[in-house]
Amino acid sequence: MIEIERKFLVLSNDFIEEAFSKKRIVQAYLSSNPERTVRVRIKEDKAFITIKGKGNETGTTRLEWETQIAVTDAEKLLSICESGMIDKIRHEIKVGNHTYEVDVFFGENTGLIVAEIELQSEEEAFEKPSWLGKEVTNDERYYNAYLSKHPFKNW
Repeated sequence: MIEIERKFLVLSNDFIEEAFSKKRIVQAYLSSNPERTVRVRIKEDKAFITIKGKGNETGTTRLEWETQIAVTDAEKLLSICESGMIDKIRHEIKVGNHTYEVDVFFGENTGLIVAEIELQSEEEAFEKPSWLGKEVTNDERYYNAYLSKHPFKNW
């Protein structure tokens, strides 16, 4: 239930050739309050509702609870979500002992590519591939909840 995650910008599309998985994700927020976000997500043929708590000072660690729901329920919930839909393709890339999730955004966030890696502890070492850029873990502008309200195209 505790998520430890770091986020990075992506410098090139070189990650695409390394991806072992590629899935479309559509999501929106019932609540985008940074204290507790409530997300509805459809990932290909599965759907989830996720609640995330506020991150710690470094932005790497926070409480996360997620459960799978029926896609039809998710579609209904998406219709009552706050405005601002997130549409992206998630590529999964194995690097060393970890898996990076690289999100290529579409719609109002076209042009943004962000990589995330989940860790067991904040101090855990991990390999950084050549396509990995600046760390943006503690920059709220790169949180999906923020992007849903303040799209990348308007920055």
